[in-house]
This record gives sequence, structure tokens and C-alpha cells, in this order.
Amino acid sequence: MGQEIEKSEYTRADFEKFHRILMHETALLHGLFDNNAFNSCHAVGGYELEAWLVDQATQPAPVNQAFINRLSNPLVVHELSRFNVELNSEPHELRGNVLSLMQSDLSGLWQSCTETAATLETRLVMMGTLPVLDDAHLTMANMSEVKRYRALNEQILKLRRGLPIRLDISGRDHLQSSHYDVMLEAAATSFQIHLQVKPEHAVRYYNASVLTSAPLLAAAANSPFLFGRDLWSESRIPLFEQAVNTEKEGVITGHSGHSRATFGHDWCKESVFELFEENVASYPVLLPTLNDGDEKNLWHLRLHNGTIWRWNRPLIGVDDAGYNLRIEQRVVPAGPTIIDMIANAALYYGLVVSLANEKDAPESQLSFSQVKGDFYTVAERGLDADICWPGIGKLNVGELLTNHLLPYARSGLATLAIDDTDIENLLGVIQARVESGQNGANWQRNYLYHHKCSMQEMTEAYINNQQSFRPVHEWSV
Repeated sequence: MGQEIEKSEYTRADFEKFHRILMHETALLHGLFDNNAFNSCHAVGGYELEAWLVDQATQPAPVNQAFINRLSNPLVVHELSRFNVELNSEPHELRGNVLSLMQSDLSGLWQSCTETAATLETRLVMMGTLPVLDDAHLTMANMSEVKRYRALNEQILKLRRGLPIRLDISGRDHLQSSHYDVMLEAAATSFQIHLQVKPEHAVRYYNASVLTSAPLLAAAANSPFLFGRDLWSESRIPLFEQAVNTEKEGVITGHSGHSRATFGHDWCKESVFELFEENVASYPVLLPTLNDGDEKNLWHLRLHNGTIWRWNRPLIGVDDAGYNLRIEQRVVPAGPTIIDMIANAALYYGLVVSLANEKDAPESQLSFSQVKGDFYTVAERGLDADICWPGIGKLNVGELLTNHLLPYARSGLATLAIDDTDIENLLGVIQARVESGQNGANWQRNYLYHHKCSMQEMTEAYINNQQSFRPVHEWSV
């Protein structure tokens, strides 16, 4: 959940003071890393799920304020648009039956949300991009009444000197669009997976998370359509990178420069603190809201970090128990079902733990540029992509998952002492999905082309299948 702010208009003095405090808090954080002052515990996991509110015709329903008021659950909060909400989990130690517990918790929260949505004659949908969404839905009138979003919009446009944010995605179709606001970002929803790690192992875990991104995304892809166009298997990736880009001119690709939504530029070398140094050196302050609280809370540093959307983002947590260090894996889209998303989380946790505990760091065998290029290839081509993997070479990502990475993930989950039944059930979902070739993106495309139907009809069929709670590989076309 993002930090709320008290105002949305700033002076030069606000920026100057915020930057001074940010530099000071960054120095404090450096000391925490040097002194290994973070909580060191068994791995802890959690998630955030962004969802759509739609009406009976599957059109976006801009009613999130009324929805949140009626639901009255602190785990469900606003998102950028009035037709999106975010569901959050409590943190859980990753051991025993935790994955079943996560699935049960999310199912219960989803049921409560579904019942509340029904009282507003709306439905809740988990889907990376909403196929029926139109450019005309993405207006300032549909921005949530949250000061943070208004301020982000104003500051990003200021950095662009008033030039529009341009969307230009070439996939199976070609899409171009221009906006004088950041509402394009609202067209993408995700299932963000959190992993709290021990600081002494953080570099290996962070690099493992980055390395895992491409195969994880191949299995999970669920966003082929945007504004009625068939683009990438995971169109969220170029969409989000371009939607929050602060570059002033030129073609925005998301592959160069220091975009605020980025796969990154290199492996972590000695410390995850390197990423927070990069935050200060490479990213101008967007939200210079000042806070009078204890400097040890690192409020300004955490706010600034929240305006840099790395696909693998380091997070600093501060609570009564002290400081904690988390990795937020952001590449996975929302949906298609709860069991699919928990299976994606199981794959992620298992792979990261296995890779991070290899005797020789796997990331040392591949250049960062190779892994980054493979990530975008997978975002575009999904399970049809070929990628390179340490010690194996180049092969189809589906074959890589089935023959190599699923056994790795099983081993990693066993290292965490996850229940055997959960390991087999959830990784079995991934295996069946990959072997069938039917992830969410491929089901959407196949249904649309097989039935020669409208986006609205396909979306309705998707919602009906989602409500069955069956994993996507079992959905009929």
C-alpha cells in the first residue's frame, strides 16, 4: 500500500528540503546495511492484488469510493482509477501450510469484496488488462480522490515539460495513444508478490528474483489486449513502462535510460543498498511531501522509493520489531484465478530460494543485458519465447520450466519446509498450465479467435470461468 500525503502542490523550497532529508535518510540506511541492523528471520511472504470493478456489461465501473466505504476493510484500498481497488495480505512466514493459508485468506477477502460489489450492481475481476477498456475511460474524472495520485500526475507532467505521455506498442497489432495525464497506468493491474529476506543474503535473493522474472512471466502472462488491440502476451510491461515515463522527448521504449518503471541496469554487486544509491543519483524527486516524524522511520526515503517502479523493487519496512528488507516482484499480472496466482507465488518463492542458495551464483553466468532482453522477449511472446539460462543455454521457456525450473522450485519450497501437498498441488497447476500452453493470455486469444466474438463477449466468458475457481488450464475454449 502506498504512503498517503497531505498536499499535492509544492514549492522549490519543498523540493530542496526533501532532497536534503532524503540524502540524510539514505546515509542512515547505509548505516543499517553496514551494521546488519535488519530483522533476520525465516522468510516471510505476502502479496498485493489489483482488481477491476466492472458493471453488468463488463465496462469499467468508477465506484471504488462507494465500494471501499461499504466494505470497510483496511486490507482493501484505492488504486489510481476509480474502477480499480487493491487487496492486500497480512505477512506470513513461509513454512508449513502457508500457501494454503494464503489461498484461503485471499478467497475469503475476495468473497467479501464480491458480495459488496454486488450491492453496487458491479463485479470484481482479476485480469492484467481489461479488453473492453477504451482510451476514453482513462480521464482525470476517473482518477481516485487520493492526493498522492493527483500530485504524481502533476509532477510527472512537469518533468515532461507539458509534453503528452505517448503510448506506442508494436505487437500482433500496433497501438498508439497520447495522454496529458498518467491515467494510462490505470490500464494495468498486477499480483505483486512480496518476499522478506535476511540482509546478509539479500544480494543473492534480489538477483535471483530478477533472473526468475522471465520464466515466471511466461507462465503467468494474462494481458494480451489493450484498447481492443492484440499486442504482447503481457502488454502490461510496455504499457506501464511508458505510462510513467518522465523522459521529455523521443521514442519511449522502456529499454534505455533510467525510466522510473524499469527492469534495471545491472546485477546487485555487494549490497541491495546500491539500488537506494541509484534512487538518489538517477531519479529526481516527484513527491516532496515533508514529514515531521522520527528520522529513523525513513519516511522520505520510502516515499521516494515508492515513485520508482522497478519490476523487482526493494522495500524497507519499519515497525515495532525494527527494520525489515523485502523484495517486491511486480512482473506477474492479476488473475486468472486465485489458485493460479497462488501457484505463481509458489513458483516464485521456490525458484528464488533455490537459485539464491546455489553454491555458485547463477547470475554470474549470464550478462544482465541478456537477462533483460529475454524478459522483454517473454513479455512479447509468452510461452513461445526462447531464453538463455545459466548452465543450460538457449531453449524454449516452456521446456525450461517443465524440465528444469519446476524441479528447482520444488527443491526451494522444500527448503522452506512448505507442506508437500501444497508443493505438489500448486506446482502441478504450473506444470499443467505450461504443458497445455494455456496461460491466461493464450486462453483469451484462443477464445476470441475461435468464437469470432467481441471483446465484451470474451470478457464475459472470462469472468464466468473466473467465478468457477478452476485454474485457467482447465478452461474450455
